Amino acid sequence: MITKTVTNVEEACKGVQDSMTFMLGGFGLSGIPENAIAQLVKLNVKNLTCISNNAGVDDFGLGLLLQKKQIKKMISSYVGENAEFERQMLSGELEVELIPQGTLAARCQAAQNGIPAFYTPAGYGTEVAEGKETREFNGKMHLLEYAFKADFAFVKAWKGDTAGNLIFKGTARNFNPNMCGAAKITIAEVEELVPAGELDPNQIHIPGIFVQRIFQGKTYEKRIEQRTVRDC
Repeated sequence: MITKTVTNVEEACKGVQDSMTFMLGGFGLSGIPENAIAQLVKLNVKNLTCISNNAGVDDFGLGLLLQKKQIKKMISSYVGENAEFERQMLSGELEVELIPQGTLAARCQAAQNGIPAFYTPAGYGTEVAEGKETREFNGKMHLLEYAFKADFAFVKAWKGDTAGNLIFKGTARNFNPNMCGAAKITIAEVEELVPAGELDPNQIHIPGIFVQRIFQGKTYEKRIEQRTVRDC
């Protein structure tokens, strides 16, 4: 039986080095690879390029890497919850590439599927289109976008098995599945790790062939970016 299991996050992150490009899954603070991010902070790797829908908050998620100035470039769609991100971007300390959310997801999925590039109408006629090849399809202009190239993809799933099959929950299905198999090495951390064969095949979102390493994570905080309540 093929097993992708590693003992802990330290073993999972072997091979991580300075100046690499990382994909990090999740949507806001939902489904982010908390254990992997903490390990990257501990390893103190620098000059990183990070591809993630958002940049965390000041003291959590990718905000922890930004605090230590380990990130050289952020490729993101939404970054409005992080004051340190804003400060570094406006001061020129951090290189930033903001792209439409759908394009971000599609560029991940293109890498996952082995498709080098694709055309999309998103961003045409805006700053997003500057310097990009354009082409008309059915009377509508499109931009040429390229698949991402990354060294590691760090994803977080609700449940996985020792063969690397994954099940995501809720909005954690945003970006995490698209990043599996989209980098040279995909590392999955899961809340619950079970033996191969225990998961219902009809419930699996990502097959193990897209995952190289899997481990059971610990002490998830699962923070909420904006906690909103109402009077009862």
